[in-house]
Amino acid sequence: MSKTILIIGASRGIGLGLAREFAGRGWKVEASERSPSDGLHEAAKEHNPSIEIVTVDVTQPETYSGLTGRFGEGTFDAIILNAGITGASHQSAEAATDEEIAHVLQTNAYGPARVGKALLPLLKDGGTLAFMSSLMGSITDSSGGYEFYRVSKVALNMLAKGISEQQAKERDIEVLSLHPGWVQTDMGGPNAKITVEESCAGLADVIENAGGGGYRFVDYKGETIPF
Repeated sequence: MSKTILIIGASRGIGLGLAREFAGRGWKVEASERSPSDGLHEAAKEHNPSIEIVTVDVTQPETYSGLTGRFGEGTFDAIILNAGITGASHQSAEAATDEEIAHVLQTNAYGPARVGKALLPLLKDGGTLAFMSSLMGSITDSSGGYEFYRVSKVALNMLAKGISEQQAKERDIEVLSLHPGWVQTDMGGPNAKITVEESCAGLADVIENAGGGGYRFVDYKGETIPF
């Protein structure tokens, strides 16, 4: 029986790449879009019936609360929370408005954490819950700048570790914070070092080898990143 994964935020970039990668590996993929994505619908046609599409907005609980009824407990071997934004273009703490701060933290940290907690029952015991983080979420590595994005990813890592300790541990579910690398996406830009395909192949390897409890902050090669 093939393994099953739910990818939240699969309309483009890394999320779309992961949907294609896992389908190509024989997994059954449930992939979410916030609004209709031509790329995701094309992938679903190419990999029919391996990819099915659901609609989710991590900032709108009513869009994902129904998933627990749709799929039932213990449906998935892995869930990846990939939704995220860069935040206000100025990326400056000095210039930040309350609305800008709330938007980036809601979308990149609190939203994914809430979705992760809500969807935990859908994971099999010993499964994997993964949050798409970033090397910019490492305080040890930080050189400053990109203050909106960095702070949101540090917050996401903290919330992910809390889920591991408080909700996932008793069911041996492993929680991961993933750094996909500097990837050639709309967010990463054309000067990024690796392709979507390279990143997603590595991330899929990490997911396939994960599970069984604990928390890790790792990159797409499976190497540990310091906090």
